[in-house]
Amino acid sequence: MRDLQSHRWMWVKAILFVLIGLVASALILMELPDWRTLVLLILAIWASCRAYYFAFYVLEKYIDPSFRFSGLISVLRYLLKKSP
Repeated sequence: MRDLQSHRWMWVKAILFVLIGLVASALILMELPDWRTLVLLILAIWASCRAYYFAFYVLEKYIDPSFRFSGLISVLRYLLKKSP
């Protein structure tokens, strides 16, 4: 698969990801309308965002600046190769 290079399609992709997240979150909250569900959903989203930030920014900029990751699979391969 080629790299996505069109800025317009990158924005479309980002907007679709946000819409998917909003619709999925709304459906979960409609199924289980509870404060605990809302808080757990917010925590799950926050933790996932932080893990993504770590995988693609912290690893590249601070831990191993020489390595360029192309996706989560390459991050997993890197981590498995570097594990003691």
